[in-house]
Amino acid sequence: IVSGSMLLIKDYFDLSTIWQEVIVSGTVGAAAVFSLFAGFMCDFFGRKITIMVASVVFVIGAIIMGVAQSKEILLVGRIVVGIGIGFASMTVPVYVAEASPPAIRGRLVTLNQLFITIGILISSIIAGGFSSMKTTGWRYMLGLAGVPGVIQFIGFIFLPESPRWLVMKGRDEQAEKVLQRIRGKLDVKSEIKEIRDAVDEDKKQEGFVLGRVIRTQHVRRALFVGCGLQVFQQLCGINTVIYYSATILKMAGFPSEAAIWLVLVPNGINFLSTFIGVVLVERLGRKKLIVISFVGVVTALVVLAVGFQLSANFSPSVNHNVTEFNSSQAVVADGCFEKNYDNCEQCIENTNCGFCFAGSGDHGTCLRVQEHEEDTLSIYGRCRNETEKAALGLTFSHGYCPTDYTWMAVLGLALFVFAFAPGLGPMPWTINSEIYPMWARSTCNSMATGANWICNLLVSLFFLTLTETITKYGAFWLFAAVCFVGLLFTITFLPETKNKTLEQVEELFKAKNKRGADNLAYEKEIPPPNNSSNTKL
Repeated sequence: IVSGSMLLIKDYFDLSTIWQEVIVSGTVGAAAVFSLFAGFMCDFFGRKITIMVASVVFVIGAIIMGVAQSKEILLVGRIVVGIGIGFASMTVPVYVAEASPPAIRGRLVTLNQLFITIGILISSIIAGGFSSMKTTGWRYMLGLAGVPGVIQFIGFIFLPESPRWLVMKGRDEQAEKVLQRIRGKLDVKSEIKEIRDAVDEDKKQEGFVLGRVIRTQHVRRALFVGCGLQVFQQLCGINTVIYYSATILKMAGFPSEAAIWLVLVPNGINFLSTFIGVVLVERLGRKKLIVISFVGVVTALVVLAVGFQLSANFSPSVNHNVTEFNSSQAVVADGCFEKNYDNCEQCIENTNCGFCFAGSGDHGTCLRVQEHEEDTLSIYGRCRNETEKAALGLTFSHGYCPTDYTWMAVLGLALFVFAFAPGLGPMPWTINSEIYPMWARSTCNSMATGANWICNLLVSLFFLTLTETITKYGAFWLFAAVCFVGLLFTITFLPETKNKTLEQVEELFKAKNKRGADNLAYEKEIPPPNNSSNTKL
């Protein structure tokens, strides 16, 4: 929701670039910190209680954001929401994986990602609906974000605790009843025994969990893979698309309101293409799906980079032969108009300046922007009031330039989410929920989730600064290069985990040969679990 609301919040509070980044990143930073605490809560209080606490915290944060009277209070609300997200983002995939039958575990964890994309799509519709309310629309956008938290809290009242957590706490009888309920059959003793054996084996190990993780080679190797996938998921730049998609579209040449509505395009594709992941995760497997996803994302980032580079190289020129006047009919003389800006791109790099132009943009002038006027008017010159602008057929652009390459931004964003959603979106979460032994599952998932949110924080905190420092196209070239490294990482280190129980997946990382995940030692064939329910499912 921050993607669409930020364009309105920026004008309402007159935010600088750094404050925009802080408002966006406050949630991400809090999620990064509290996802690390989620592992302890998850083990001590249980998966169900942790998720319900997260729901309450999220609702409180949404209310604070909706009523905020200053940018500082808004930031507090964003941080509170981030605490809830940190708890939930780590715990939900673990809960789903531990309750799922092996044959459809990947599909169910991916389904969680599908519903995240539904939330993102709904948020963009809500943002578009309130985009015309320039002063209060953002309050409704952010305040309504509490509604899903209420729904999730009520829903979890009726859901059982994770059977594996119950066994870990010695509550085998309750775990058996839960399994009977969610498996739809009475005979679950073999599965309970398998879980109990794994728990008993884990209890033979002694010491602090993190220390055991570091000392245990196959768990350390699994953690390296799990954290690596989460890191590359974020460093590919997905949350520049999610958080800044409206800003990116405005940079590409779309006015604010059109940019907010156009966010529906990538978010709608994000939602629809996640279905591909749900269908293919148990057919192609995790590894193939994520490799294909990486290839598509690299291609999309190249399209975005080329589009912004063409826009910069062919930016409309500034006409230095035009004389602009202020309201007293005196000749304009200030830092925007008098500077030797050759083109629109150079003009708008100064955040105090905008570009006044007609038609396709050639021979426009660089003028100082009016504050608190939705960035559509200049202080002086031909673009200082709507009447004169309309009479002369002029447009005033602030933060973007007219260009023939706006379509490349829309195409690039759409292709990015189309490639990302089936693979890079859900697979790191799916893989992390199944590659660790039970004694290390919460701790390792917490660490991997923390790595995800820390990288998310870095990208969201410095994206706008990055576009100003190394140019817009330079930022996307950088993301493409990092994403390519992620592709090589996945091919080299990730084993396939489909159709294996959580206990069998652990065996994949116990292989002595370390030459790569595709080595036969990693990919040794493990027979599927002998579970009659798998055939029916």
